[in-house]
Amino acid sequence: LLEKLGALPATPRAVLTTPQVRSAVAGSLDAGEIWDEDALDADELAETVLTLVRDAELAPGDEPWLGALALPDEEGEPAPAGELVLPGSPFAQIMREGELALVDQEVADRWGEGPLTACGVLATFALVRATDVVLDPDELEPRDSDFAEPDDAGLLDAVDVWCEDLLDQLPETPVPPVATEIVAVRDLDLVDDDAWPQALAMLARPPLRDALTQPVRVLLPDGTTQSVRAYTAWWLRDHPVLDGRRPAGLRSAGGDPLLAGLYDAVDATGFDDVQVLRALGVRTSVAALLDEPGGAAELLGRLADEDRPVTPVQLHALYTALAELDPDQVTLPDELRAVVDGEVVVVDAADAVIADAPDVLPLTAGLPLLPVAPSRAAELADLLQVRRLGETVEAGVTSDGEEHRVPEPVRVLLGPATPDTYVEHSELRAGGVELDWRRTPDGVVHAATLEGVAAGLAWAAGQWPRRFEVAALLEDPSRTEELARDRWFD
Repeated sequence: LLEKLGALPATPRAVLTTPQVRSAVAGSLDAGEIWDEDALDADELAETVLTLVRDAELAPGDEPWLGALALPDEEGEPAPAGELVLPGSPFAQIMREGELALVDQEVADRWGEGPLTACGVLATFALVRATDVVLDPDELEPRDSDFAEPDDAGLLDAVDVWCEDLLDQLPETPVPPVATEIVAVRDLDLVDDDAWPQALAMLARPPLRDALTQPVRVLLPDGTTQSVRAYTAWWLRDHPVLDGRRPAGLRSAGGDPLLAGLYDAVDATGFDDVQVLRALGVRTSVAALLDEPGGAAELLGRLADEDRPVTPVQLHALYTALAELDPDQVTLPDELRAVVDGEVVVVDAADAVIADAPDVLPLTAGLPLLPVAPSRAAELADLLQVRRLGETVEAGVTSDGEEHRVPEPVRVLLGPATPDTYVEHSELRAGGVELDWRRTPDGVVHAATLEGVAAGLAWAAGQWPRRFEVAALLEDPSRTEELARDRWFD
């Protein structure tokens, strides 16, 4: 009947959230300083509130104002629940000694994790979830409140610096942009230096993981949006959290060998979550690096650092990967890593040449060459705005030769793009030097050796890897059937 008349049912949560209880909790830390014969003392209030919390089966964050509840710390002194840590909890094990007090052990033993963490006591990292946050560094200050409000972005360590970094990446606007939602981990600055392996393992698991791996969506005044690095990832990248070093600019020791030498290796044994490593700034692969905003510029910058060793084979693969990028996304570098007379060196970008013509390599003494897969040579030249070797070196054939038809087994091997004929020279001269083979701009293959014929025909047919098979066929046509059978397993 009372409920029908408008009375609320006296459930534990209904009682807990009455103005009287909320007021008592808000003033519980000062309860001993104000005389009120009808008021509960701090211990009685804590007993009552924790009983209601337990019976209401509240979860952490359901009633954030409970963080103001005074509870005894490890020395028996009253402290807000939201500033205490549960003894023996994961957070207690990673926290730097003395940063926050522990809940009194007797209280912890009696009530357990559930009711205490529902009152704000920390057992793991706490999350801040805030929506429509104006990205103004001067405004990101902690609120003046009796408890840590779960949507208070000002509670995050160095959040103003993070905000400034974001604004540097975004277009200048007359009014500050807005982060549509920030999900971030609090209290990262309280972790002990030696406890980061455990802390990172905690951060890599839900629900904390999204705060590390998911970017923040920023709404600009013109209605467009951009994605930027999450606060948690930003903070971790710039602190010595991985093997005692800052993770940004390191590479996983077991990661992509193409990054060897360009990045210092870090031992991430037992921590093989690639997405988390990427969020931390640890380089795991060339593909992941180039997929990240600014990744191409970072890679080109490291290639231009002569103190970072790179092999020709490695350089070939890196330039091939770079060639797949959109030129509009890459800032042209002033210097490039190139191969000069077999040695990998840093050169002016204006002097570099794409190595796209194997027949004229003997004419490239002293020329800085950029090795790349033939199928990507044009794209790399466009990306880096550099010349191509085949268009740079003039090497007209000056010797005479005799035309021959290409043997049928070779045509079958190389496919329909195989030339019908080639020109055999006793001594092939082009560009003032003696060459094994040369494919002239008109498409004619000239060669002076069996290997030269094989290379020239394979190159002309777009089947460069088949040149050794072609040489075997030219040397011994009786191997046609044998080599055809071997191609079953290509």
